[in-house]
Amino acid sequence: MAENPRRLLERYGLHPRRSLGQNFLVAPHAPEKIALGAEIGPEDTVLEVGAGVGTLTVELAARAGHVIAVETDGQLLDVLRDLFGASSNVELVHGDILKLDPAMVLKAPVPTTSLPLWGARLEHYLVVANLPYYITAAVLRHLLEASVRPARLIVTVQREVAERMVAAPGNLSLLGVSIQFYGKPQILFSLKRGSFHPAPAVDSAVVRVDLYDTPPVGDCDVAQFFRIVSAGFAQRRKQLHNSLAATLDLPSAAVSAALSAAAIDPTIRAEELSIQAWGQVSRALLPLLPSAPCNLITPPLY
Repeated sequence: MAENPRRLLERYGLHPRRSLGQNFLVAPHAPEKIALGAEIGPEDTVLEVGAGVGTLTVELAARAGHVIAVETDGQLLDVLRDLFGASSNVELVHGDILKLDPAMVLKAPVPTTSLPLWGARLEHYLVVANLPYYITAAVLRHLLEASVRPARLIVTVQREVAERMVAAPGNLSLLGVSIQFYGKPQILFSLKRGSFHPAPAVDSAVVRVDLYDTPPVGDCDVAQFFRIVSAGFAQRRKQLHNSLAATLDLPSAAVSAALSAAAIDPTIRAEELSIQAWGQVSRALLPLLPSAPCNLITPPLY
């Protein structure tokens, strides 16, 4: 078990940096529970986003063949080097994960793929992250859209965000659709705010996402799929045909006819549709859209 983060920070004369959203995990058994939930084996490479003072890194290194611990705060690198400098299976990377290409960090060849925004799933590549709340969506998107994707992703996020990630049709958000398009999420366990130092204003939860090999809606243009989904949620209080028509600048009658032909009720609201139903919506509307490609998911995940 790693040394208590409070004592480590005190010994090095450091303090949590609010500007970086630092909340260090201090619950004694939480790191072990996270590592067990990730089902890590000696054949696995684990990319840890936000290593902090190594509390979780210790548990990951005890199980994985290789741990790549990424930390953006240069002050914490001294702590991590002292703790893991002699470890043969821990590699420390000083950098911002949003500016790092996972394929470059992993030193993995980039496989060719016919689908943009749908990278190859690597069986023995896992991601474990205690994410600062303010960059949760950006990091998830960065990892999911990368040219190489993990087999599993285990992240600690706000409890409310975790519930949106796993929501069922009827309560789906753009975040929920985005996560469930790439993989199957489940909440492993919750963490009270007192599990962190300093304590955040909200409770957290640990979410595991098992990523799919292929899109759950069949062959599709991933970028256009998310263009259509984003349009559906853009005016979520409106009926689906009205939101899609207004946001995509399409005739309402044409949108309604296309949805009806695909066995989708035009008057339904976006949060009521399943991932598979969104696939039907995407295929129905794609012939109505301009041919110019849409290369990015817009707006952001949430």
